[in-house]
Amino acid sequence: MRLVIAGGHGKIALLTTGLLARRGDQVVSLVRNPSHFGDVRAAGGEPVLCDLESTTAEELAAVLGGADAALFAAGAGPGSGVARKDTVDRGAAQQFAVSALAAEVPRFVQISTTGIGRVTGDEVFDAYLRAKGAAEDGLRELALAWTILRPGRLTDDPGTGLVEVSEEPLRGSVPRADVAAVVAELLRRPDTAGRTYELVSGSTPVADAFPSTRSR
Repeated sequence: MRLVIAGGHGKIALLTTGLLARRGDQVVSLVRNPSHFGDVRAAGGEPVLCDLESTTAEELAAVLGGADAALFAAGAGPGSGVARKDTVDRGAAQQFAVSALAAEVPRFVQISTTGIGRVTGDEVFDAYLRAKGAAEDGLRELALAWTILRPGRLTDDPGTGLVEVSEEPLRGSVPRADVAAVVAELLRRPDTAGRTYELVSGSTPVADAFPSTRSR
């Protein structure tokens, strides 16, 4: 499998890269800072310089050409304001998905967040939730085999390989390593396309977290 990751230097992206590289897949990681190339290569990926906020849809589609799957794992990150929540968490996500459609990528996974639709009173965090929600809505309108993953509060604890996955709201935390393991599982589970899953730590092995699904 050839996977293209948007936000390839993020913690979840690097962990996912390592998992896929070890199982023999090819990972192309889009990063906006050349100083991040070494980390991507160390994880087993191929870095490509790409600023998602300035790259055109046509340029993205060219990078995505021939990919078997695409993963949107980018985010404006801590310390960014309301404006970048919109340009990255919504705008870049939507452009990446549209470009994947133009490139006829057969599988698409988007990392979102729990709490979509909630209002907290924190201006920046509420902008983040709105941006992620809008990105989800935009993705659902596209004729892609998409799956949306909404992890709970992220931690850097060691992965346990045990999770709880539901199409209903969940509250809790989850190690980034377990999110990466779930992403790797979703990428080889086309029967999960068209679904939105919430994810927290639990008691179910990742390999058993997605029983065979039926069409709605």
